Amino acid sequence: MGEVYEMEAMELDKIEECPVKQVEMTVPKTDDPTLPAITFRMWVLGLGSCVVLSFVNQFFWYRKMPLMITSVSAMISVVPLGHLMAKTLPHRVFFENTGWEFTMNPGPFNMKEHVLITIFANSGAGTVYATHILSAVKLYYKRKLTFIPALLVMLTTQVLGFGWAGIFRKYLVEPGEMWWPSNLGFARERKSAKRWNDTESILSARLDLQLCLLCSPWLSLQYIDIILLGLLVGSQGGFGPTTRLRLEGPWSWFFRPRLGYNFLVPGESIAIGFFLVMYVMTPLSYWFDVYKAKNFPIYSSQLFKYNGEKYDILSIVNPMFHLDKETYRRNGRVHLSTFFTMTYGIGFATLTATIFHVLLFDGRNLWQQTKSAFGGEKKMDIHTKLMKRYKLVPTWWFVAILVLNLALILFTCEYYNETLQLPWWGVLLACAIAFFFTLPIGIIAATTNQAPGLNVITEYVIGYIYPEHPVANMCFKVYGYISVTQALTFVLDFKLGHYMKIPPRSMFTAQVVGTLVAVFVYTITAWWLMEEIPNLCDTSLLPPDSPWTCPMDNVFFDASVIWGLVGPRRIFGTEGEYGNVNWFFLGGALAPLLVWLAHKTFPDKEWIRLIHMPVLLGATAMMPPATAVNFTSWLFIAFLFGYVVYKYRPDWWKRYNYVLSGGLDAGTAFMTVLLFLTLQSKDIGLEWWGNNGEGCPLAACPTAKGIIVDGCPIT
Repeated sequence: MGEVYEMEAMELDKIEECPVKQVEMTVPKTDDPTLPAITFRMWVLGLGSCVVLSFVNQFFWYRKMPLMITSVSAMISVVPLGHLMAKTLPHRVFFENTGWEFTMNPGPFNMKEHVLITIFANSGAGTVYATHILSAVKLYYKRKLTFIPALLVMLTTQVLGFGWAGIFRKYLVEPGEMWWPSNLGFARERKSAKRWNDTESILSARLDLQLCLLCSPWLSLQYIDIILLGLLVGSQGGFGPTTRLRLEGPWSWFFRPRLGYNFLVPGESIAIGFFLVMYVMTPLSYWFDVYKAKNFPIYSSQLFKYNGEKYDILSIVNPMFHLDKETYRRNGRVHLSTFFTMTYGIGFATLTATIFHVLLFDGRNLWQQTKSAFGGEKKMDIHTKLMKRYKLVPTWWFVAILVLNLALILFTCEYYNETLQLPWWGVLLACAIAFFFTLPIGIIAATTNQAPGLNVITEYVIGYIYPEHPVANMCFKVYGYISVTQALTFVLDFKLGHYMKIPPRSMFTAQVVGTLVAVFVYTITAWWLMEEIPNLCDTSLLPPDSPWTCPMDNVFFDASVIWGLVGPRRIFGTEGEYGNVNWFFLGGALAPLLVWLAHKTFPDKEWIRLIHMPVLLGATAMMPPATAVNFTSWLFIAFLFGYVVYKYRPDWWKRYNYVLSGGLDAGTAFMTVLLFLTLQSKDIGLEWWGNNGEGCPLAACPTAKGIIVDGCPIT
């Protein structure tokens, strides 16, 4: 039966082409509907992957070097397990001749099972952003927060995106013009492949795990010193002549350090943006003492008083969990370090640059693709035709989830208003913003692989409308921003299932169950760590060598102070001294316009067309908490694989680039967990000269004359 469907698809292949060339060249146009998708193996390996990744990612989230184990690790790991289960599990059919019959072993481990396991793994690999709210309230503001409202916030923020995804999937999944470029790396297959085991994609390739995993212990004990010309930022963010590129778990420190970058990212644009921000804009701002920059460290995510001391945030919070205006007036304004100020400006610019870049360079194609996708007479591509064999998920399922979830959000925010602070109208406004932006951002992401974030805008909006309410600001940002991100993640998975011909209802089941399981595991793990680890995230009370410093949560907390507690009007508005940073919005809009004009003036200069301002400006989006050693390390590897190997060994690059990226993910995850369980959990360190951060103490100190800070030299 499978051969019949494949032959039918091959006939369609001869007469139809996908509207997007990259999809035509990459995605297989075959399907075998007889392959089982929902199997006992899928449930065991899928749920296991989801639980393990959720626990491990949350456990390592609070550490000084946060480790994010991606779903690629699960993709690789389950392949031998799936084949092992296929060989060892019994073939007995239970409840035979009834409507409930099933078997633990329906045959060879197949691609559709593997895709659904990956969907489960994606649920566990994607962090629950609302965890930041728990950390900020309990660990930084040191306020009471019970488990039930914490769980409800975590649950509703993750599920809200289902509603938007279901409503807009008709326009973002089914049309061939909505091709979601990032999925092609997972769906790639040789045209001549006859069996699932012959494919080259990460989802189905039998990767050389032995090589990647055996390399990890060696890499974790090595280091590379690169002598860079000029001033380079050291491993603690300071300026120094040498940057040590340490390989403590190769992917977390060296190859993919907290940035989410891999071998598929345009390294040249990131390198240029990183260089301009770190070695041009920031040093010049500091040298000319912009906003009294020398009163503070050049690189820090902390908040300061005018005299360089760290700001005691808890002193300006009144018993009602609002801003104590009188104390704030006495203490003075909140000040930011040079680089922290710069990152907000760059964030403003990146948002407008993304919008204008897409409109100028991709606007015509985007408009044509959108008209084709929404047109009543649009032609279905071959993938959509093949998917018509399967039952669709009714839209009312998604609408029901949306309505129930929205009701639960309103109940949670109203019933626990004293803790969460967000009023009912704030919930509706956040949902309205998310609903309005999901489709346009989804179209941009589906066609250009660029998705402008709404985090700054949501913080800005609620900060002006409802100032001095830090938790309300955090909740509004999560409901308005992360629900869009979650929706696009779900749609991305829908499209992956579309390409790999997974029954839509099976995809829906895996996504819903995986999301719910991940939320519970993340919440319970975070709660357990908060209760068990003394002074978690409090660097003023933790020992100097403590790994539990929570860099990601610290930045989120500071953002809640800037946008929520103090408010943007006192920071970036008429009452603040950082008002000129708003000009970055205009600068971001003009930057792609200048590139576009240059391209039109010199159309024969192809390199001008390759200047991608959103990527260039957004290069340092993860700094802080990421430091320069993370970027210089990654750029070294990006140059090696993205230029040297690609240019001189293109066949090797084509065959193994995705494989090596996934293998290093798995190797990092394996070695990090192993080292923690065998050594760090027993207080056994690996301290040696090649494993110590170099740093630069002066980078953590002010340089202005007369500014005295404990632990810093007197200037």
